[in-house]
Amino acid sequence: MDYSRNLEKLAERFLAKTRSTKDQQFKKDQNVLSPVNCWNLLLNQVKRESRDHTTLSDIYLNNIIPRFVQVSEDSGRLFKKSKEVGQQLQEDLMKVLNELYTVMKTYHMYNADSISAQSKLKEAEKQEEKQIGKSVKQEEKQTPRSPDSASSVKFEEKHVRRSSVKKIEKMKEKRQAKYTENKLKAIKARNEYLLALEATNASVFKYYIHDLSDLIDCCDLGYHASLGRALRTFLSAELNLEQSKHEGLDAIENAVENLDANSDKQRLMEMCNSVFCPPMKFEFQPHMGDMVFQLCAQQPVQSELVQRCQQLQSRLSTLKIENEEVKKTMEATLQTIQDIVTIEDFDVSDCFQYSNSMESVKSTVSETFMSKPSIAKRRANQQETEQFYFTVRALNFHHLSCVKTVIF
Repeated sequence: MDYSRNLEKLAERFLAKTRSTKDQQFKKDQNVLSPVNCWNLLLNQVKRESRDHTTLSDIYLNNIIPRFVQVSEDSGRLFKKSKEVGQQLQEDLMKVLNELYTVMKTYHMYNADSISAQSKLKEAEKQEEKQIGKSVKQEEKQTPRSPDSASSVKFEEKHVRRSSVKKIEKMKEKRQAKYTENKLKAIKARNEYLLALEATNASVFKYYIHDLSDLIDCCDLGYHASLGRALRTFLSAELNLEQSKHEGLDAIENAVENLDANSDKQRLMEMCNSVFCPPMKFEFQPHMGDMVFQLCAQQPVQSELVQRCQQLQSRLSTLKIENEEVKKTMEATLQTIQDIVTIEDFDVSDCFQYSNSMESVKSTVSETFMSKPSIAKRRANQQETEQFYFTVRALNFHHLSCVKTVIF
């Protein structure tokens, strides 16, 4: 603006000196000399540049600067919302990992009880075999002293042995029942652990492969488009102001043309590979020699697994239907946001058009897109649509997580 005012003063100073002489000469002879014509055109050019810089000042003050302010505000707001969603995703992932740890500890506990019960059962079987062998040896060693006394002693000894054998048999039956019960619990716990293991691996894979990428999309929602519009406004003003600056401005234009959210995101993820690369899958950790790595469908748990499979299939069908509806809503909302932030309103070439009298044409940008009512309406619509998009996106995250967990 200062440069424009100085140019205007410069032009008016020389025009004032020649105005009276020029008027008199023009009345006598309209065909002025070429040096005078050049001088007049030079002064007119100075005034044109003054008007151009006034227009440029208006565009910078009322258009370009507010656009970059909006980009900054939008980036901060979207980052805050994305951070909240990211924290919720991490909390959900930690819950899954904690559940896996709990299920694993339960499996280890029941498996240890099963092994302990099996050892006690084997010990009872050994005692039974030992007692039977001892009874046989005693019967072979007995020598009767008289028929009556021998018969009486023999009866008493048999009664004692039978009582001892019965006690051992009862103890064996109890330990057998205990072992069967603990073995069943261990099988169920191992099945739960294996299912939880698959679900956890699926959740971790989803978090690193899908959620983080989607989270970056949420954080950059509309950023590249808004930045592109602001820079295109700058380019249009500068290119119309001075065509001789094409060489320097081409580099900026090329940079703007290359604004690509997907490419930037891919580059970021490649640069920070250690952050976005998924870790190794959790492997089954056998406990105390248990080498069963698959679900067991033995008769005690087969019906339970079949029932559970049917429930999961029903739940999966419901989740898929719900997820399709949420996906359609999310895509429609995203398209609305893209329509808002991709309006082609960066061309300010009309601001540099002049009438035959060389009077400055007032910039219309301030009165249209950047007018206060228009700004308030657009901002309100944009923020309302963004809030709805984040709500739908969070629901989509939840549905995808539920679907993939149910699948595994």
